[in-house]
Amino acid sequence: MADQAFQVDLRGVVDLLSRHLYASPRVYLRELLQNAVDAITARGADGGRVVIETGGGVLRVHDDGVGLTETEVHTLLATIGRSSKRDELGFARHDFLGQFGIGLLSAFLVADEIEVVTRSARGGAAVRWTGRSEGSYRVEPGRRAEPGTTVTLRARQGAAELLSPAAVADLARTYGSLLPVELTVDGSPITGDGPPWLAHHRDPAARKRALERYCEELYGFTPFDVVDLEVPEAGLTGVAFVLPQAVSPTARAAHRVYVKRMLLAEGVEGLLPEWAFFARCVVDAGELRPTASREALYEDELLDATRDGLGDVLRQWLVRLAETDPPRLRGFLRLHQLGVKAMALHDDDMLRIVDRWLEYETSAGPMTLAEFRRRHPDGRFTASVDEFRRLSAVAGAQGVGLVNGGYVHDTEIIERLPDLDPDICLSRLDAAELTTTFGVLDPAAELSLRPFLAAAQRAVDRLGCEVVVRDFDPASLPALYLTSRDAQFREELGRARDEAGELWADVLGAVGATAGVERPQLVLNHRNPLARRVMSLGDGGPVEPAVQALYGQALLLGHHPLRPADTAVLNRSFIGLLEWAVHAPEAPR
Repeated sequence: MADQAFQVDLRGVVDLLSRHLYASPRVYLRELLQNAVDAITARGADGGRVVIETGGGVLRVHDDGVGLTETEVHTLLATIGRSSKRDELGFARHDFLGQFGIGLLSAFLVADEIEVVTRSARGGAAVRWTGRSEGSYRVEPGRRAEPGTTVTLRARQGAAELLSPAAVADLARTYGSLLPVELTVDGSPITGDGPPWLAHHRDPAARKRALERYCEELYGFTPFDVVDLEVPEAGLTGVAFVLPQAVSPTARAAHRVYVKRMLLAEGVEGLLPEWAFFARCVVDAGELRPTASREALYEDELLDATRDGLGDVLRQWLVRLAETDPPRLRGFLRLHQLGVKAMALHDDDMLRIVDRWLEYETSAGPMTLAEFRRRHPDGRFTASVDEFRRLSAVAGAQGVGLVNGGYVHDTEIIERLPDLDPDICLSRLDAAELTTTFGVLDPAAELSLRPFLAAAQRAVDRLGCEVVVRDFDPASLPALYLTSRDAQFREELGRARDEAGELWADVLGAVGATAGVERPQLVLNHRNPLARRVMSLGDGGPVEPAVQALYGQALLLGHHPLRPADTAVLNRSFIGLLEWAVHAPEAPR
């Protein structure tokens, strides 16, 4: 059986490509400009002109490019997907803006008919090609004296606004203001001196001010700084504008991308590494590949390399800022520390910047990690904010330096510091270690407290807690609840077992059976007057509710999670103390 040709519904294909490939009908002018500029490139002459005329719902785009012969008109304009930017015409494909042979179809977004009058610079008569949105076309002799092409559109119903003089001028400025040709709309020039970042200025300060004004026009903010970008293998130049205010690292950064000086899109994502969310870029890239809709960049190895190259440029800018302008670097870090922290997880230069310049929360106040290590050679860090809050005052009072490593990336950064210097030792605090720094009571005082300790232990024994008495600062703190990492694991395991179903409860119970038996400690402070009064309560005193109240207060002050049993004990202790105060022969002072 002989091979059969596909039967193509041209009307359906036109509808699919023109209405569903592009996100907005506004792109029709970009595609017409693309074709005109590519025709000028193909002709190989210096300069080149694109003239756009509007009025009465009609748009005409004239170019003095290479034009087409009648054969090329049949071959290229009547075959969807066939592009003149192909090797069979002897042109280097990468020199052109368009590569897919479907851009002209975007005109059907605003018109039911496309008229192309063209004359080839390689000889031959002028040709008129008329294509209709229902899928038919006609080729006939045309009238044109000079080589080049004129595309004429007449607005379809509902599309007149997009072909109005004001809209066309705005679209031409948006897409074509940087093009390397002379572009006019109704006699008004659109193109100027090219990309602002390539403009020559004798004074670097004047150049920076000009780029800041350019950023204000595009994005509406004055940048914190302007960073020149260049990735030679992608033919990329441009600028990155550093945001002057903090921004969420989860926000998708969108950039303005030109390809061969034609605007690709104003909201291209994925140009920078994810950690560089603090910058907005405007770039022109000659070698990056656009997608078929020309509204995004094609993900390939070159884009990956470009992304890495742009990341290197921003990293070098930060290193240079650290060396030349430390106060400005501190200002940047206050705004965008999350991005720098993310870099520091993998980059030693960024890790040095974080270590030397970024302030951390410590038990001795805000300071850099380098300064903290100088003051506290045997310092410790916590892996959670709550742990730091409940232990920082106590640790500081005992002379133990403590860093809050509970914020995003902080613990990983602290644990990576030995990569810079193997002698750096900043280990994680185990809360149980603090008890070794507390003062112990003299033997006589400890002996006298044995009856109280026995009663206190009975009060909290079913809560899985051990009561000890120590002497420590601050004296204003009556009790401290300390739990080691092993004890904390057992507590979390117990809560999970209580909340789990029967099967998982058995599994978690088996795991718990293999864990250690270390218990959390309720450390009563012998220096605190209230704690001493509780310790002096005799047999008739409310020892149990008083100790349970101190237990509950220690949990609350330490931001520990309350189990149902803890909440019940806290309520009972409050009621018990209230009853004792009401019924006591003499109210306590």
